[in-house]
Amino acid sequence: MDITWYGLNCFRLTERGQISVVTDPFADGLGLEVPRLKGDVVTVSHNAPAFNNVEAVKGCEYVVDAPGEYEIGDVFIYGTAMHTVDEHTGQPVYNVGHSIHYGKLNVTHLGTLNHVPEQSTIEALGNVNVVIVPVGGGQGLKASEAAEVVAMIEPSYIVPMFYAIPNLHIELDSVERFLKVMGVSKVQQEDFLRVSASTLPEQPKVIILNPQA
Repeated sequence: MDITWYGLNCFRLTERGQISVVTDPFADGLGLEVPRLKGDVVTVSHNAPAFNNVEAVKGCEYVVDAPGEYEIGDVFIYGTAMHTVDEHTGQPVYNVGHSIHYGKLNVTHLGTLNHVPEQSTIEALGNVNVVIVPVGGGQGLKASEAAEVVAMIEPSYIVPMFYAIPNLHIELDSVERFLKVMGVSKVQQEDFLRVSASTLPEQPKVIILNPQA
């Protein structure tokens, strides 16, 4: 399967002969060009313009925006509640992480996660092959928190998201801060990540994806 990044939390997951999934499509006004995407399913982690522009995805037949189990075609999607409470306002902060299963592969997108979850929440995600994790602070995890979550999940691939890139109007930290915390000195950058259940790395590997227009 192929994983392509378009900036912020927006990815497209594709596998030949199966449905395509778009995660957290963003709206205009954030400094980034809204990508023209096609997808059968859209997952939404948080109801805000940076994550919920479902109308921008052509061909979308299903929107998954709440916790639960969903079977669409041959793909299983498990939505996990990862809510918290704002320490300043006391207001609830809503977030749903999505584990997307293509056959034996589990790609878990943590959405706008902004805290280190309980161990029981992590265990509920199952055996994660690819974790897509926010690392730039702001509404998402800070670099050190993201590294802690990654250590708890123990995935094969780590794909950072929600960090500073050119033209973005949201103030976020750079991905370099996360790489430093993770101890990554040699960066592997790709236009997309191709994942196969038969060729997963023995040691966790951080992949930096170039945002596609």
